[in-house]
Amino acid sequence: MQTEVILPLIAYLLVVFSISLWAIRRRRQGNFLNEYFLGGRSMGGFVLAMTLTATYISASSFIGGPGAAYKYGLGWVLLSMIQLPAIWLSLGILGKKFAILARRYNAVTLNDMLYARYQSRLLVWLASLSLLVAFIGAMTVQFIGGARLLETAAGIPYESGLLIFGISIALYTAFGGFRASVLNDAMQGLVMLIGTLLLLVGIIHAAGGLPAAVSKLQHIDPQLVTPQGADNILTPSFLASFWVLVCFGVIGLPHTAVRCISYKDSKAVHRGMIIGTLMVGILMLGMHLAGALGRAVIPDLAIPDQVIPTLMVAVLPPVAAGIFLAAPMAAIMSTINAQLLQSSATIVKDLWLSMRPEQATNERRLKRMSTAITLILSALLLLAAWHPPQMIIWLNLLAFGGLEAVFLWPLVLGLYWERANAAGALSAMISGGVLYALLATLKVEVLGFHPIVPSLLVSLLCFLVGNRFGRASVPATVY
Repeated sequence: MQTEVILPLIAYLLVVFSISLWAIRRRRQGNFLNEYFLGGRSMGGFVLAMTLTATYISASSFIGGPGAAYKYGLGWVLLSMIQLPAIWLSLGILGKKFAILARRYNAVTLNDMLYARYQSRLLVWLASLSLLVAFIGAMTVQFIGGARLLETAAGIPYESGLLIFGISIALYTAFGGFRASVLNDAMQGLVMLIGTLLLLVGIIHAAGGLPAAVSKLQHIDPQLVTPQGADNILTPSFLASFWVLVCFGVIGLPHTAVRCISYKDSKAVHRGMIIGTLMVGILMLGMHLAGALGRAVIPDLAIPDQVIPTLMVAVLPPVAAGIFLAAPMAAIMSTINAQLLQSSATIVKDLWLSMRPEQATNERRLKRMSTAITLILSALLLLAAWHPPQMIIWLNLLAFGGLEAVFLWPLVLGLYWERANAAGALSAMISGGVLYALLATLKVEVLGFHPIVPSLLVSLLCFLVGNRFGRASVPATVY
């Protein structure tokens, strides 16, 4: 165990808890559901950009993505830049209209929006169960990434690191709520930016400069410096699939969409789009390039996901490594707290209160229940992450795709197509979710495309067909 690495990390966690304590005091001043799950809809442009960036950039971006770049080379760096417009698309397509309708409907969750738009409890229950199943997989990935980070960079055994990481996140998310989440995201976004740039500089220096690093990669495997990547993995169909999965499809991710109903005003959206897009570009390029060039420094890692924490220890002094260990930790923590809150909101607001609406004003019970559910979910995720796979990126992408296949068309078409109805939305959800699960489980690639592509196409078709058999909904207010 490396004390010089661990001490700065402990200081970082203390800052996180301090922000959470401040958020708890602020939360007591407003309505519990609105404060705990949306932070009073008070985010400005900078905080909006940072929380969207930090929520989107996760263990897959700081651990799994660089691990894939380490294995497949510079072609994967090029592939990662497909994600550049993700924040711009999310705020541009959802943005103002989504937030206006959320305020009109008094919506706290994404499923509140769906119920107000389609007036179908069956749709809300189906969406809630789909969200919870997919989030369990997605959050498990984040827990694995955090534990591997501590194991490799700080010398903490995997199981001990998992407990430290999981308990820390569970406590500050459960008690701090949404406000603590987004304020920590703002700080964590800056930590990620600084850490990424310094780590990349350190790797290039350790490799003897950029030309020397590329030359070493070419010597290891000439395909590492080609656009197709090692094993020719980056085919045109793979590129198209990846763009759908991690760029366009991000619009349908619930934990991203809920950020689009919690900002303060139009100015915040415009600033958020610009700052968020710049942040995503720098972080994606920096981290994936670090992973790819890292193979020139450490060419024989057995587990690619360990490349970033291993490089931190190898190219930075121990104290600096401890300070910048906070960067990938920040990426992972920010994503988990967003998904944990969304899962808790789904259970409390979308499922329990739909059966017991009279409890909506019982703030004491809601507070206890929300906190308890967040803690219980965290404990279940610790158990799920106890025996991890070697490369977490595929599990993360699997969960991403499941959410997109279920939510994308009901969300986007419900927002922009006045004649969209519950029959169409249910048809899209069921067909997209079931087809994606079958294709992903059986590992079937239609014409070489990732399962998300045929799933979204079939989901769209079923939405259009199903919509002909339903009646137009008159939006209702959610309480």
